Amino acid sequence: MTYEGGRSIAGPFLAHLGASATVVGFVAGFGELLGYGLRLLSGRFTDRTGRYWAIALFGYSINVLAVPALALAGRWETAALLLMLERTGKAIRSPARNAMLSYATHETGRGWGFGLHEAMDQTGALIGPLIVAVMLHRTGAYPPGFALLLLPALLCLASLLTARRLYPRPRDLEPTAVELERAGIPPRFWLYLGGAGLIATGYADFPLIAFHFTRVGVVPLEWTPLLYALAMGMAAVTALAAGRLFDRAGLPVIAGAAVIAAGFAPLVFLGGRVAAIVGMALWGIGMGAQDSVVRAAVAQMVPANRRASAFGLFDGGYGVCWFLGSALMGMLYDRSVGAVVAFSVAAQLAAVPVIFLVARRDPGRAAIE
Repeated sequence: MTYEGGRSIAGPFLAHLGASATVVGFVAGFGELLGYGLRLLSGRFTDRTGRYWAIALFGYSINVLAVPALALAGRWETAALLLMLERTGKAIRSPARNAMLSYATHETGRGWGFGLHEAMDQTGALIGPLIVAVMLHRTGAYPPGFALLLLPALLCLASLLTARRLYPRPRDLEPTAVELERAGIPPRFWLYLGGAGLIATGYADFPLIAFHFTRVGVVPLEWTPLLYALAMGMAAVTALAAGRLFDRAGLPVIAGAAVIAAGFAPLVFLGGRVAAIVGMALWGIGMGAQDSVVRAAVAQMVPANRRASAFGLFDGGYGVCWFLGSALMGMLYDRSVGAVVAFSVAAQLAAVPVIFLVARRDPGRAAIE
């Protein structure tokens, strides 16, 4: 609720403070670079220390408290700094969180477990933008919406403290064979990272999409967080469905989701109001798959003792690709919207044969063990 509520109006808010499309694209991309790149260090530190809860709580605190602080930002430079700080907090906590999820999903099935987590995450991401939309409608200003997000931020931290008390040793949730403890990161992981990186490179971040909506007047300003909420609702449903399918069919599910999601770019950047709505639904389908089964596949490939590091490596490479793609699409947008669409679609579809190649190299582990 907290950080997705803030992200739903980050693009228009930066534009309101005087930022250009290039700045919006750079801030969104560089924020994702921080949010993913720093996970390299966070993942290794988590595996070495085993302090899953301490690291997760520290990261979550930064992640969620930076959002309501946007209510105090009077310049786009300050807002950009807070948005990147929010991504930094997410970078710190994500490898530890993903590792704990991988242990907890040992009994439930990786796809379903990660899918359920993503569905719950996106339920909050649906409610948060709705809160912001109501505040925008009632006040016509951005700060009240950001300020109200302090409440879910505090509830988030309280929930984490409760979970820590109930499950102080998350590693104990998954029994691990001794021989697997000595295993490293397999070669197929790197090929899989390349395919996922292509998806990230071509995926336009929502701040740029929202900037486009505001700039050309596709929808009223109050609709922007509602469209984001629609996407998050689609992501929640997709995460559950894709999770079940992944446990049965494996990696081809990811390739299928990439093909479907590739259609969002021409709809949101070239179409009218109806096309924008359909495009945001497809964008949400892609996000639901990326944040659930794409990461569930990593847990399938890597032994438990290297899992936080693997998530950090995966997210680091993924974030670099997201940053490069977002920065490039921001620059392309200032010159040609059609070029943005062509680049986005081409990069996402290029990932499909790579994903199938990974599946063919390891058919025996494509589905849940």
